[in-house]
Order: sequence, then structure tokens, then C-alpha cells
Amino acid sequence: MKIEIRKEKPADIDAIFSVTEKAFLNAQHTQHTEQFIVNALRNNQALSLSLVALHNNIIVGHVAFSPVSISGCHQHWLGVGPISVLPHLQNRGIGAQLMQAGLDWLANVGIDGCVLVGDPRFYSRFGFSAQHGLILPEVPAEYLLAKSISGVIPQGIVTFNEAFQAKQ
Repeated sequence: MKIEIRKEKPADIDAIFSVTEKAFLNAQHTQHTEQFIVNALRNNQALSLSLVALHNNIIVGHVAFSPVSISGCHQHWLGVGPISVLPHLQNRGIGAQLMQAGLDWLANVGIDGCVLVGDPRFYSRFGFSAQHGLILPEVPAEYLLAKSISGVIPQGIVTFNEAFQAKQ
């Protein structure tokens, strides 16, 4: 399956909303608000990077990267997510291509690292791992994963953008 990865364009917003909503519709361990989070990140001008995956010129996947703070410091770290792929195309490597494209971009623009909440079995292939001393309240430590791009992983409390509280 041939996939093109590119940055989001204004005309993509409705398709991103739809893909994200569909991707998380039957997912466990979610409040099913991911599509609202992406819109809120965009409205807060907090989308550092928004990539779409296209197949036959149709958006089939999306990933968002946004600033995080660690114990109140803004240390050139980004949060990853949501990452979405249409359900009927999941497990075909589209999410992996989106993640790798995003990580490649981060490495080229001076970002020190990124964090996410997710399954360590999936994200370990990209170099993410749980880190002692990195905390996201109410999230089990094994699911808060980090990847350093240019050095040391800071310790402290991770705070994602307020958009992650979006409900609609």
C-alpha cells in the first residue's frame, strides 16, 4: 500500500476530525474525545506538527505533536498524539510511517525529545520507554513513555497542553 505523508493543510481539518473520530470509536481506555483534542490543539495554536497519511489522495491517518512542559519548564519537548488510522487500515504500518516521519522532523528542528501515553510494546520499536522520574499524574508509569532525541531525558511532572481536556 503506497502512503504519502505530508503536513496538514487547512482543507484537511474535516477529514482529520473524521479519521480521528473513527480511529478511536471502539478503542478501549479512552474517553473518545481525541478528535476534539486535535481541534483544540489547533485552536490553541499548539500543533507543533500535524502530519497526515494519504492513500490515493484520501486522508487515512493523522498524528499530532504539541508542546509539553516538564515540571514547569519548556525544554523543547513535545507530546505525541493523538495518532489515528482508519480502523479498516490499522495494522498495515500507516501509524508507524506517521510516527517515523514525525520523529525525523523532530530530529531536524532542534527538538530535544518527546513523550506520549501508550502501549510500550508498540512504541518501543521507535525508541520510547518508561523513564524513572518522569511522571504524569493518574497515568501508570509504564504507559508514560519518552524518547530523547538530543540528550538527557528530564525528570519531573509532565503537563500536556490544556487542549487534552477538550470534550467537544
